[in-house]
Amino acid sequence: MKQIKSVYFVGVGGIGMSAIARYFLKQGLTVGGYDKTPSALTRQLEKEGVLVHYEDNTALIPQACMDKDTTLVVYTPAIPADHSELCHFKDNGFDVEKRAQVLGRLTQSNKGLCFAGTHGKTTTSTMCAHIMHQSAADCNAFLGGISKNYGTNYILSAQSEYVVIEADEFDRSFHWLRPWMSVITSTDPDHLDIYGTKEAYLESFAHYTELIQPGGALIIHKGLEVKPRIQEGVTLYEYSRDEGDFHAENIKIENGDITFDFISPIENVTGIELGQPIPINIVNSIAAMAMAQLNGCTADELREGIKTYGGVDRRFDFRIRTDRQVLLSDYAHHPKEIQASASSLRELYKNRKITAIFQPHLYTRTRDFYKDFADALSILDKVVLTEIYPARELPIEGVTSQLIYDNLAEGVEKVMIRKEEVADYLKNNDTDVVVVLGAGDLDNQMETFAEVLNSK
Repeated sequence: MKQIKSVYFVGVGGIGMSAIARYFLKQGLTVGGYDKTPSALTRQLEKEGVLVHYEDNTALIPQACMDKDTTLVVYTPAIPADHSELCHFKDNGFDVEKRAQVLGRLTQSNKGLCFAGTHGKTTTSTMCAHIMHQSAADCNAFLGGISKNYGTNYILSAQSEYVVIEADEFDRSFHWLRPWMSVITSTDPDHLDIYGTKEAYLESFAHYTELIQPGGALIIHKGLEVKPRIQEGVTLYEYSRDEGDFHAENIKIENGDITFDFISPIENVTGIELGQPIPINIVNSIAAMAMAQLNGCTADELREGIKTYGGVDRRFDFRIRTDRQVLLSDYAHHPKEIQASASSLRELYKNRKITAIFQPHLYTRTRDFYKDFADALSILDKVVLTEIYPARELPIEGVTSQLIYDNLAEGVEKVMIRKEEVADYLKNNDTDVVVVLGAGDLDNQMETFAEVLNSK
């Protein structure tokens, strides 16, 4: 690594990739990269000094990134194997590493505080990073979303030995990490295009638990199917909303506020007030505070961190919040995530009509879980479905949003439209609480949706 003078990212606009790009930029290295399409994130990277282009063309690679002896190439598994720039680097002897391999290096030279799980890891890791960054312990952080407290997915500390990392199970990426401590939020099967079976998915998490370093800890949500295989010298803790080594008591949800007491084997902390008062954040904050407390944060630092936590873009991200109209965006794209999001909305808005606008993400995920998606969405009053967002996949015959549509519960109002028609739909129909769900590109229209609803 000491020889490296430049770093090139194939897929620099990805949320995880951009955090590492910012890290190397802060180290004074030349940073370049390719991404398929411009976005708010890539434009911001360009402003910060990253050399970005949007055409798969080796002639556009910056000259500073063409020396194999001084250039590190980082890529995301979402990039196709036949990508010409990636093939160029591999064929010409460059040091080419996955994003997770680079993060793995950082967990070997720092104390990695890693957050794994099918869902909940972005919010929980960002919450923990905020608690620690505003405490005496401090931290570095590579996050899977844009923190609203900092306007970035990367937090830098000049002196802290801690690094908060979102541990991604896609393509078994988290197996490159060597955590000092880890939270596991959930293990509901996902990415079956990679793993094939539920058993293989759970085995991947079990292997991940073996990578936690002796002297560290595993903080796992109570009741998960995965069977941890921690090394000797690793302490095991369980947590949940209502029971476990770490849990909440005296929960009060009223007038848009949520308070509770944090119960811990180290020290109980009374009077926790959620800065982002959403019911699902009770359990997220318990995991975040458990990790922060195990690494030296005081009771006052926990209270202040949770109270001032501002959330993450696209995670229960409110754009309008009035007595007449609510609009929010949520990245939920797995049935369990949608179930958690829908249940939280039901708890917050007991007597209001809730409409979900859902863009399914991936053909394989829709094929594997369409009945579960329908069950989760049926918690709400009305469901507006758009076409599937393909991301890295080609279409699968017979797999469309119609599968979800046909399995929605009786009594649920349902509509199927194209994503280009959503703004007109909102303009021409009465709505109360609207949540835009999914990991696709529908979120890019949120400003338009907000303008339409405000104009009404």
